[in-house]
Amino acid sequence: MNAIAADTFLLGGDLRINRLGFGAMRLALGGSIRDPEAAIAVLRRAVELGVNHIDTAGTYGFGDLQAHELIRQALSPYPSDLMIATKVSSPGEATAAQLRGLVEKDLRRLGQDHLDLVYLRVGGMGKAGGEPLGERFTALADLRREGLIRHLGVSHVDATQLAEAQSIAPVTAVQNQFHIHDQSDTDVLARCEQDGIAYVPYFPLGGGKDRIDATRLTSVASRHQATPAQVALAWLLATSPVTLAIPGTSSLDHLTDNIAATGLRLTIDDLAKLSEQHRMI
Repeated sequence: MNAIAADTFLLGGDLRINRLGFGAMRLALGGSIRDPEAAIAVLRRAVELGVNHIDTAGTYGFGDLQAHELIRQALSPYPSDLMIATKVSSPGEATAAQLRGLVEKDLRRLGQDHLDLVYLRVGGMGKAGGEPLGERFTALADLRREGLIRHLGVSHVDATQLAEAQSIAPVTAVQNQFHIHDQSDTDVLARCEQDGIAYVPYFPLGGGKDRIDATRLTSVASRHQATPAQVALAWLLATSPVTLAIPGTSSLDHLTDNIAATGLRLTIDDLAKLSEQHRMI
């Protein structure tokens, strides 16, 4: 299997990426490995298997193991079709100069002259919304006009915050929590579909906090001779043409399993059963 089988999405009208990508968080934060060579092997294998969208952040790191540096060491000079997305965030009182510093630091650490996609991460891990983002997003829009950023995104936002960002500059991607056991973000997803914005769920497999092995999920997996995680990824890709999946792993075996999900085609009956599962949880 190859990530190309997941079909593609045209980000911002000029970046063609495969809909199944790779999340780098588990390589350096919360993952099982502490061996940089193993992390580098996972990254290189992901690209070999057709992944051309890697999601990272400057905060993804543990000690000497840092996602940005691992990506640079593994993949630089970068393939021409590889898109690396990163996230910047800071307290609500952050100045434009502080955000500039975060972007410039990411440029240095990744070894790039511009960043393909930068998300403004808003708030913590609680419910999204209730916090204006205009000043900070304007600061990133200024950096985009300078050529340091190619595309802008927002993360952990509600529909009101998304609209506020869109009033300032083009938004090409939204990264919110959304997975088979948490489908509450449908209003933002609908807005993304309407406006041709990529919708990139973080924790696509539940982040380890949800019952990814719930009964109906395992039942569908059994019929397809697949794993529950593969069904969850296939469901995510089937939910909308604008959804992109970025499962992360620190294991070569899990990487192969995740990418194999691109070959899984759920039936109408499967999708109905999985929707029923969501209503019952």
